[in-house]
Amino acid sequence: MKFNLKLDGKNIEVETNSLAEQANGSTLVRCGDTLVLVTAVMSRQDREGLNFFPLTVEYQEKYYAAGKIKGSRFIKREGRPSDESICNARLIDRSIRPRFPRGMKREVQIIATILSWDKENDPDILGLIGASTALSISNIPWQGPLGVVRVCRKDNKFILNPSYEEKEGADMEIVFVGLSAETQGAKADILINMIEGNFHQVGEKAVLEAYDFAEKHIKKLIDFQNEIIKKQGKEKSALELEQEDPDLEKEIKKLLGDKFEKAFFQKDKNKRLDELEAINKELSSFIEEKYSEEDKLGSALSFLDKEADRLVHENVIKYNKRVDGRKTDELRKISSEIGLVPRAHGSGLFSRGQTKSLSILTLGSPGDQQLLEGMEIEEKKRFMHHYNFLPYSSGETGPVRGPGRREIGHGALAERALAPLLPDSEEFPYTIRLVSEIVSSNGSTSMASVSSSSLALMDAGVPIKGLVTGIAIGLAKEGRDYKVLTDIQGPEDHHGDMDFKVAGTKQGITVIQMDVKIDGISKKIIQEALDAAKKARINILDVMEKTISKPRTELSPYAPSILTIQINPDKIGELIGPGGKVINKIIDETGANIDIEDSGLVFITSEGQEAAKKALALVKNITREVKVGEIFQGKVKKVLEFGAFVELFPGHEGLIHISKLSDKRVEKVEDVVRVGDQVSVKVISIDDKGRVNLLLLKK
Repeated sequence: MKFNLKLDGKNIEVETNSLAEQANGSTLVRCGDTLVLVTAVMSRQDREGLNFFPLTVEYQEKYYAAGKIKGSRFIKREGRPSDESICNARLIDRSIRPRFPRGMKREVQIIATILSWDKENDPDILGLIGASTALSISNIPWQGPLGVVRVCRKDNKFILNPSYEEKEGADMEIVFVGLSAETQGAKADILINMIEGNFHQVGEKAVLEAYDFAEKHIKKLIDFQNEIIKKQGKEKSALELEQEDPDLEKEIKKLLGDKFEKAFFQKDKNKRLDELEAINKELSSFIEEKYSEEDKLGSALSFLDKEADRLVHENVIKYNKRVDGRKTDELRKISSEIGLVPRAHGSGLFSRGQTKSLSILTLGSPGDQQLLEGMEIEEKKRFMHHYNFLPYSSGETGPVRGPGRREIGHGALAERALAPLLPDSEEFPYTIRLVSEIVSSNGSTSMASVSSSSLALMDAGVPIKGLVTGIAIGLAKEGRDYKVLTDIQGPEDHHGDMDFKVAGTKQGITVIQMDVKIDGISKKIIQEALDAAKKARINILDVMEKTISKPRTELSPYAPSILTIQINPDKIGELIGPGGKVINKIIDETGANIDIEDSGLVFITSEGQEAAKKALALVKNITREVKVGEIFQGKVKKVLEFGAFVELFPGHEGLIHISKLSDKRVEKVEDVVRVGDQVSVKVISIDDKGRVNLLLLKK
């Protein structure tokens, strides 16, 4: 069955359970010629022994959707998901995860497959609409539906679900995901449970205006899905969720007394972990001894986790007491350093409490740019930020593998926060790679990597427009009572209700990412979080500016040198030569790398300036355009009956016709010039084939 909704002039079509009929729920979502298949499947049995909800989300870009065959010569099948696919999967995951019941142990998998892409309508929004609808009409226990829209602002006008062309030149682009608050007994019409946005240093007011613009459209999408649910929805399965055991909980409280609360509110993280580990061992021994024939340990540890949730909320809301004793709006101790890594082109260390991020910057030639090939994009990328989180950063051991989805997501978030501040390639032609090593973790490492990376950029002499920093704002909410928390650390992130990350400069915001563990948050809480983030951001930047406030005026002596020259695009073939013979000869002679753009812009990169200068001189000689009237000192290269060929400069020759060797009649060319003679000549004409005619001035 098909359903249609007109949303700000665009038609969204949803077709239910037509293809993947064996899935618990499936939808085909279409806008224009972009078509996404989304399936929701739940396992038939619980996964025992888990202390987390086993939800996985896959976002699959298919080359056939764009009418492409994968460009690799040997591999034509789609491989591992691109970073963009992973970020889109996380977008869906972070939106739908809070709506599952707590204690659910059935495995749930959402797969969004892009079947068709029209190069106008972005499939990620359709994928999230499809996930919400598929879950809502399925028998999977899930509290939906969700409405999702993307808003951009261009020329001070908001555009709903913009096309790719409409996004170009926009100063902000933000995704809001919301649900109806009416079913939750709240006064507000819409609660927001996920935000993802990129900005060009805009103010907080613009974010709230975008919310006002988006709200009515979110509500329309929710109402639209509710109509589909009425006609197509299945009865939700009654699962056996983790049940409370009041008698066991009383025994645990009696056993531990106030030891758990005292340990949990230990300010020092290492001492807190040691004391909590001792409590876990004591509790495990008690359970194993008293309930040796019953499986009670999981319930006991689950109770401790819920008790930690209660303690965080109760102490913050009632007593303004945080785990480490700070005030609700108080930052941890901030410090920053630059130039820590001797041979790096730039480095920065940012510390916030026990969270520390070390960022190392490397500058490369334009040829070092990353080549991106995907369903939606085929382009070069000159700025990269990679984020690494190894086990030692949290005092643990574990396998060291490639980056996981969290690492890729955090790296991309920091990259987007920094990108608006970077100079154009015309001003700074280098390829820039930043790597943030999280050397110590206790909350909000992604925002710490933003700070350390902007320090490294300035330390390297990259002419960025200003320092960038970020902060994570949390929330403790019980009913209508709540408190917003500035600079959340580990326990407040895990046991709190919100992670609202905001990064930017003193001039404005560059990135926002927010998700929640509760139903959602109101506009009022969004505003308070933005205000708290701005205050913290300015305070952090004040500290960072004491370390470095402007980019260094010179690059590191270990950074490569890049010289540029604009040549006539028609000369590119001459510079490259047959089979690359000419350009490879220059590279071999000088040791410099040469990159040429179709526009005729040539980049010459080398470790030292002398090699670059030598290569530049050679490039100039090869690509130089001879003009009528110019005088050259040249060498006779060949003598024929009708004249002599003179090399004006390497790769360029001209002809002195026998009639131009003298103002008198010349019987034989050799009577005036011979091969090897150095002569002074003047360019008298250039024919339509580019052949240069010369006049002999003197030998």
